[in-house]
Amino acid sequence: MPSLDRLGRSIQDLISIVAGLRKRGIGFRSLHEALDTTTPGGRLVFHVFAALAEFIRELIVQGTHEGLAAARARGERIGRPPAMTEEQILHARSMLAKPEASISSIAKLLGISRTTLYKYVPELKAGHRPRVGVQDAPRLEEARS
Repeated sequence: MPSLDRLGRSIQDLISIVAGLRKRGIGFRSLHEALDTTTPGGRLVFHVFAALAEFIRELIVQGTHEGLAAARARGERIGRPPAMTEEQILHARSMLAKPEASISSIAKLLGISRTTLYKYVPELKAGHRPRVGVQDAPRLEEARS
């Protein structure tokens, strides 16, 4: 093989490939790095590369965890941003108060899926359409009965 970087995309790939070759009784020789796994010295260098790869991966994982913890401590939101703003939720609720407005048309108007609308307006899951305005005032139909 001309170079190690031609064999695998990452060191983990390389280790896996060379281990598979070794199980089949095939040695690996890199011309550029002067690495030969058929010799004891070559296997030693290869295992040093493997240990370094594992060490680097663990450092990356540790750094990621520390970065996430620091962001949480600063009160930053972690993860995907919300699909709807508070303003959009209020707008959706006001449109849902109109009986002629369908859930599909409201979702389309807001540029979201029906599933997202159901997620952000939980009262829809129970089959209730929210009322907007004076919440405690009875509807005209309820007042007549």
